[in-house]
Amino acid sequence: MTLPILRSALALLAAAMLSAGAAAQSPLTLEDLFQIRQVGGVAISPDGQSAAYTVTVPRDVPGGASDGVPHIELHIATGPDVSRAYVAGEGRISAIAWTPDGQGVTFLANRSGDSATALYRIDIAGGEAQRIFSHHQAIRSYSLAPDGRTLFFVAQDRPDPMRARLGDRGFRANVFEEQQVFSHVWRADLNDRDAAATRFDLPGHATQVVVSPDGSLLAVDLAPTALVDDNLMSRRWHVVNARTGAVVSFAATQSKLGRAEFSPDNTRLAFLAGADRADATGGTLHIADVRTGEMGYIDRWAEQHLYGFAWMDDSTVLTLAHTGTTSALVQYGVDGEERARTPFEGGILRAIDLHRDSGAIAAVVDAPTHPREVFVARPGEAFARWTDHNPQLANIAWGDQRTVEWDARDGERVEGVLITPQGRAPRGGWPLIMTVHGGPEAHDSDGWLNNYSRFGHIAAGEGFAILYPNYRGSTGRGERFMKLDHLDPPGDEFWDIVDAIAPLAEQGIINPDRVGVTGGSYGGFASAWGATIATEHFAAAAPFVALTDLMSFFGTTEIPVEMVDVHFMEYPWENWEMWIEKSPIRHAQGSRTPTLILHGEADLRVDTTQSYILYRFLRMAGEAPVRLVTYPGEGHGNARAAAQYDYGLRVMRWMTHYLKGPGGEPPPADLPLPELLGLND
Repeated sequence: MTLPILRSALALLAAAMLSAGAAAQSPLTLEDLFQIRQVGGVAISPDGQSAAYTVTVPRDVPGGASDGVPHIELHIATGPDVSRAYVAGEGRISAIAWTPDGQGVTFLANRSGDSATALYRIDIAGGEAQRIFSHHQAIRSYSLAPDGRTLFFVAQDRPDPMRARLGDRGFRANVFEEQQVFSHVWRADLNDRDAAATRFDLPGHATQVVVSPDGSLLAVDLAPTALVDDNLMSRRWHVVNARTGAVVSFAATQSKLGRAEFSPDNTRLAFLAGADRADATGGTLHIADVRTGEMGYIDRWAEQHLYGFAWMDDSTVLTLAHTGTTSALVQYGVDGEERARTPFEGGILRAIDLHRDSGAIAAVVDAPTHPREVFVARPGEAFARWTDHNPQLANIAWGDQRTVEWDARDGERVEGVLITPQGRAPRGGWPLIMTVHGGPEAHDSDGWLNNYSRFGHIAAGEGFAILYPNYRGSTGRGERFMKLDHLDPPGDEFWDIVDAIAPLAEQGIINPDRVGVTGGSYGGFASAWGATIATEHFAAAAPFVALTDLMSFFGTTEIPVEMVDVHFMEYPWENWEMWIEKSPIRHAQGSRTPTLILHGEADLRVDTTQSYILYRFLRMAGEAPVRLVTYPGEGHGNARAAAQYDYGLRVMRWMTHYLKGPGGEPPPADLPLPELLGLND
């Protein structure tokens, strides 16, 4: 099958988008983010003619009175600029799928009258969505059999009623990590509403369930416990008899796991997983025999990271690969041979869904000048953009965005994405905000790079350059590059970030004396490290949900095994010195970097105490201003609109004050929110 992608057409599309931006009138602002809609998942219809997809709709802040997380709507598109909302307004839609007959779309939601997340269906002819199945606990994932009536789903056990009665009497003690609630696979007959769902007795905690094309088999991923660490590191795909629930085989993977899909002839199971225990991602394609579980890797050492795939026929798999800061569609045979590779030139592919019979592909794509939208390639045609949920972005004056490379001090080649204001750099260069991704098993692509904590073109519009460095340990460059950070956190991986400053300064792009650093999670770790051991390189820092004291982090995080087995490689008692020496607080004395620390108070991944500890050490031992801001109810990243807006205002003000302004004492602790929100009127 030939992929229907015409590079010249995509290049013209990209040029048209950039030229439209050049004629715009005003830069992107933080406030603009709260008007931007983004496509989430996409599913192509059984006839290959339509694409169902979700749209994330943010709360209107500032200017609106509402706070909270974004709404998620269901839309269906049938061609370029031909789309309609099917389920809109308040609520959150997830797990969309077409019914086998193509006459409707199913989805999960917790709507009015629901006690827990239930399964809904809406006809493509229109009308109201109908709840077609509910359970005593929330449905977490599901798969419809080809007959359209048999439902397989994942849900937790019913709570112990005695525990609730005891709680009413004041007995509410929790036994840490021992009172786990497991999720299981259940089967239900949608044509018999009175029949109780049947639970399969499978060995472990279930997360996903997938039905084979003939309906005879299930693929179920199971972890030994419900703990986060086990769900990250110890899940395995099991092939299960769909009628009896008996385990047929399992794939003996060693580390992280991604999605799975049966081959059209039901003989093989393709899935994404880590190549070994120390592989930080589930980004390598595996193919297993469904009867024996015997499996093989596909192109393990390629300099790429796979984010999606679909079977094209019984012997060929189409994959979505991220390669450096770009993306491509790659065809592989089940023998492991690469059969075709087509770089995608119209932006960055984030997800794909293939209609096998016709070859039509629906994709989610973003680009430097637009967030995620639906693109579709019909047989023999190039990818065409089907949706534009943000026409207001045509009026934005975009900065200049491109991929850059530099050599680290040990000679390793490092990439990143650089955004600069329009026009030539001023004498001495622009101030730079170094924006470091988390993970570290992640990477930044040359696509849409603007959100409440990663300012992209927002900062460029205010006269900053922004660099997103893909330091060693990042994905997108293959297993070798990703493992270069092992046994050395935060050694050469964070010096990669520092080593970008000199070449950018030598080119006159940035001012090396006016460099700030920010990031969340592992990016916060880098920012805290930059404010301490590398303080001479950074004039401002804003670490967010950051690791700062590795000893106490190990003792409080929900992922201690994951952090050691795929990153640090040694437990504290195996190398006390490394865990102490690599902690930012160990180097707080003498810090001269003004540091704004931010953290959610409900963070389970990186406990809020990490930020309190850094604040106290910098306050007592450092030589520069330090401020700590915490957000009630927020976890590992801010989810609610008001907290996101507050965060963006504070960090941008901090960077402006210390990289462009007078510096010295920090700006006022209170934000001018009454004025910004129009509450003084």
